[in-house]
Amino acid sequence: MPIDTGVWRIDGDVRRIHPQPLDFEKRLEDILDRDITIASPNWLVIGRQVSTAHGKFIDLLAMDPDGNLIVVELKRDRTYRDIVAQVLDYGSWIRSLQDDQLQRIYQDYVRRYRTNASSDSLDEAFKARFAVSRLPDELNNAHELVIVASELDPSTERIVDYLADQYGVQINAIFFRVYRDGDAEFLVRAWLRAPTEVATPTERELAGSSGEWNREYYVSFGHYPGHRDWAEARRYGFVSAGGGPWYTRTLNMLEPGARIWVNIPQHGYAGVAEVTESAVPIDEFTIRDDDGTSTRLLDVKDVSTRGVATIADDPETAEYVVRVKWIHTVPLGEAVREKGFFGNQNTVAQPRSGKWAHTIERLKKRFDLSQDLRTGPSSDA
Repeated sequence: MPIDTGVWRIDGDVRRIHPQPLDFEKRLEDILDRDITIASPNWLVIGRQVSTAHGKFIDLLAMDPDGNLIVVELKRDRTYRDIVAQVLDYGSWIRSLQDDQLQRIYQDYVRRYRTNASSDSLDEAFKARFAVSRLPDELNNAHELVIVASELDPSTERIVDYLADQYGVQINAIFFRVYRDGDAEFLVRAWLRAPTEVATPTERELAGSSGEWNREYYVSFGHYPGHRDWAEARRYGFVSAGGGPWYTRTLNMLEPGARIWVNIPQHGYAGVAEVTESAVPIDEFTIRDDDGTSTRLLDVKDVSTRGVATIADDPETAEYVVRVKWIHTVPLGEAVREKGFFGNQNTVAQPRSGKWAHTIERLKKRFDLSQDLRTGPSSDA
């Protein structure tokens, strides 16, 4: 069950503003299409009212920075049971979409809904949205199903939790409520399951996981030249994230002693490390010189990370940094990618799928870490 949300107006008498019935669904698709970051800051809309091979229409189809697909389906006037069955049916269809089909879906989307777009190229849209140099080599390795509603009945919530927990189905729900105060309208969002709880689905041949977390953390490190640089992270011993709470809050999961495996979107896995200090604002992060003195990272000459937002700029969008001791790293050009590797849009995750165990075992071999990782991560991590 999502956290109950209440809204009060406090500029005068304290007065609660009550949610209104969601006739707003008629407008919500337009709003989400116009600004999908209202649902998630990590999505790009690539299709709307996408026609499936079974005569149905997906409300919105999005893509994350790893090239995975997200079905966003509004409940509208369908029953709860129908909407769950519908998104599962959509998942069965989109899982086999090829790169050329995704390109055509995006071109149709631009033709129908984005006539002022500078290009109908999915490649160009992806690069511009995520500030990367190219599309991932492989698209649609995984997908997520998201139900949009004002609420779900308890039975449907249990079904969604059951599918996600027991079978690794990447399914979730977003609740939107509308609050009105005079002529002003406010939209409030809540997730049924925290996004970090929903792991990339386990493939059938890897589904032998007990569902228990193996105490190894997944970390996504966004490498953006001139902004956040992997070579500098390797040299100075850190991982970081910024741009808003959605990206930075999961860094707080990392405590000293935790072991992390670092994936660089668009490139692959490039390092494994032990966390030595918890997250701090970049303004406070220092590096230790050879003579034992400490220097703020922001004061080091020619460091790309100096270009990121600081607490002084805005605490919400500031960069936060976690100090690590690298066990093994490789340059960006040698990052390891294999089909079937775990991927996740969150900065930090505690995966519970068989795919995660498979990924770690493969990385140990690819990195030749049989001697370096003879013991597991710290039990108090």
